[in-house]
Amino acid sequence: DAGSSVEEMEFNWDEYLEDTGATAAPHGSFKHVDTSLQNGFAPGMKLEVAVKSDQNTYWVATIITTCGQLLLLRYDGYGEDRKADFWCDILTADLHPIGWCEQNKKILKVPEGIKDKIPDQEEFLQRVLKGACSAPANLLEGLHRGKNPLDLIAPGSRLELQNIRDSLEAWIVSVVENVGGRLKLRYEGLEDSDKFDQWLFYLDPFLHQVGWAAQHGYSLQPPSAIRSLRSEADWQEILKKVKEEEEESSVPTDLFKDKPVIGVHSFSEGMKLEAVDPMAPFVICPATVLKVYNDKYFLIEMDDLRAERAAGQRYVCHVGSAGIFPVQWSLKNGLHLSPPPGYPGQDFDWADYLKQCGAEAAPQSCFPSLTSDHGFKENMKLEAVNPVDPEEVCIATVTKLKDSYLWLQLEGSKKPVPECIVSVESMNIFPVGWCETNGYQLRPPRKAIVNKQKKIAVVQPEKQILSSRTVHDGLKNQELNSSDSVVINGKYCCPKIYFNHRCFSGPYLNKGRIAELPQSVGPGNCVLVLKEVLTLLINAAYKPSRVLRELQLDEEAAWHGHGETLKAKYKGKSYRATVEVVRTADRVADFCRKTCIKLECCPNLFGPQMVLDKCSENCSVLTKTKYTHYYGKRKNKRIGRPPGGHSNLEVAMKKPNKRRKRRKHFFVHKKKRSSTSVDNTPAGSPQGSGAEEEDDQDESELSHSLAQDRDKRKRKLRTFSFSDDENKPPSPKDVKMEVAEKLQLDSNPLEWSVADVVRFLKSTDCAPLARIFLDQEIDGQALLLLTLPTVQECMDLKLGPAIKLCHHIERVKLAFYQQFAN
Repeated sequence: DAGSSVEEMEFNWDEYLEDTGATAAPHGSFKHVDTSLQNGFAPGMKLEVAVKSDQNTYWVATIITTCGQLLLLRYDGYGEDRKADFWCDILTADLHPIGWCEQNKKILKVPEGIKDKIPDQEEFLQRVLKGACSAPANLLEGLHRGKNPLDLIAPGSRLELQNIRDSLEAWIVSVVENVGGRLKLRYEGLEDSDKFDQWLFYLDPFLHQVGWAAQHGYSLQPPSAIRSLRSEADWQEILKKVKEEEEESSVPTDLFKDKPVIGVHSFSEGMKLEAVDPMAPFVICPATVLKVYNDKYFLIEMDDLRAERAAGQRYVCHVGSAGIFPVQWSLKNGLHLSPPPGYPGQDFDWADYLKQCGAEAAPQSCFPSLTSDHGFKENMKLEAVNPVDPEEVCIATVTKLKDSYLWLQLEGSKKPVPECIVSVESMNIFPVGWCETNGYQLRPPRKAIVNKQKKIAVVQPEKQILSSRTVHDGLKNQELNSSDSVVINGKYCCPKIYFNHRCFSGPYLNKGRIAELPQSVGPGNCVLVLKEVLTLLINAAYKPSRVLRELQLDEEAAWHGHGETLKAKYKGKSYRATVEVVRTADRVADFCRKTCIKLECCPNLFGPQMVLDKCSENCSVLTKTKYTHYYGKRKNKRIGRPPGGHSNLEVAMKKPNKRRKRRKHFFVHKKKRSSTSVDNTPAGSPQGSGAEEEDDQDESELSHSLAQDRDKRKRKLRTFSFSDDENKPPSPKDVKMEVAEKLQLDSNPLEWSVADVVRFLKSTDCAPLARIFLDQEIDGQALLLLTLPTVQECMDLKLGPAIKLCHHIERVKLAFYQQFAN
């Protein structure tokens, strides 16, 4: 009403899930969406790639993972070493199938980084290419280069659609719209009318490439519902025109290679069964096999006993069709079976009904076995097509599960809809975020209309994720960089994130709970997938609140991604904190690795790469005891960071009784400024009647404790800067020394390469940080410019390890001034 303060807010899945206390159905449960994201490339395929340092030479690379039009590659010869993995864009990179260099007189030459590993290039190539699978040439060259197969189904493309209402006739349909593989189809000949339009997913078993009907002996003619709209001569003219334009409007045949295979059925005419009408999937009713066409297709009709009835609802089925069940299935599962219209009384009895009809029940062997191993649970949320109005995709809640079937309550539909019955393999259900990612309007729940005076969200526009509509077409010929949206051409961007259960789980995570996590999460929207991964890790911890504390966004750190509010429950109390996640696929691998290091577990515990046999970090030799031994020489039983990570000296330098109090103080208050929470609970604070025992100290006392800690750190830093000067170590080429030694350098640090810097660090007790210097290509000149603030900000290090690292940098600077400054 005019003058009211009610405003319709833009729907946000994260806020909605938090408000309702619900969880999203796992992305891996939507197999048809998973299939639609495949780009034709697969891990393990090989191709020839231009060498970055010399664009005139090429070398063989293997695909590690794929993500839309992006490929993660590794040059052959690096083995299990991930340090040289690189992303490239199929549209812009110089990529070719195996054999291209030989055909085009181009040079195959081993890259400099692995030259010493490959003494005989010809022998090496023969060995690695024997039996290898080359990336498809048509996906690397020509019109289809870099295109997701789904993009080939463009508006105007033509397909053949079987008529599921009447018989095994088929007719030509043209694509009006393609939304992430969900196609709006219009019968050929009805260009000016949308009355008979249909929405189907491209993998639907009744949808085929042009020419299918002729190949399989089915007639090609318009369905009876539209046949009277034109004369027979008109239909023949339309068919002739389609055949003439077949080549330019056809869709590649291999696009349908992942369609479900239709098996042989064993139904006979007259058999009775229970069925759900796919056009109104709200109740289960008795039905009859009306006609058997062949060994693949049969026609069923919903029973109707009324004398004045016309033909009942009919549709063509195959052995894998959803919504058909054996007699008594409803009774065995405690479900209501609706009697057929005209049945006397409400107490339906199958035995009496079969005797009355003189029919037999279809045996159990006719039906496929049903499974409950699908990942869906009650109260989970997803997005689902409204069967009454297929234009609508609504928010849906799982209200009930039976075997392979879900009961869904749709929210926000224009007209109220009863609970829908759908198969877990239905192609009309989608994961949370699917509509947003594909630029389609999701029907929001009516409760999304809120009083803006009561609910105010603090928003930081520069850190918000870009809308998929903004970039749907804008990235077609651009390379993905850190400022781009999570969407490329309206498709999901984040690859699957694997939980490698064999890898070392570290001191924070419970190995038993880690083993119970799913094998993978995603693919999908980067922010949503990574948020789901982090939530699973938090819940798999010995103390979820502690892990949330480790993951929380550092207020002083530079913002590189997207802030997400995560929650943890521990000892009956709830905690929340803002955690930073990345938004683009090219940064996912690095994000996962750094998060693993934060949690002191193997850097491969989770990430876009599956560890099959042996972890590249050799983490199987690590135990908590060895962690303690590695970092515990001068720290009493302090469990430090693993090799490959960094130690947390910030807490190690304090007395045990102050450590937890100080850290908890940060956890409770440090995120006030950047939290996007809409309630008044401080980010990171427990929600409830109190916090853990160590949090009950007065805030002023904590502030005093922090001030003392800062003084200690300053004194410690002065102590660290210039230490003992007894011994003379060798140059960084072959340094072997103890931490307390004074440096005597054989070469000028200004001339050190990145490799020299890495070699120097590996000789110190900061060896685990060498990888960061390698990744950021820090040479000697850059090393001498580093200070404590820049180390903390640019390398995302906590104060303790930053001080320890700067101690060694100061020693190099001092040696430089003493030996080379003159």
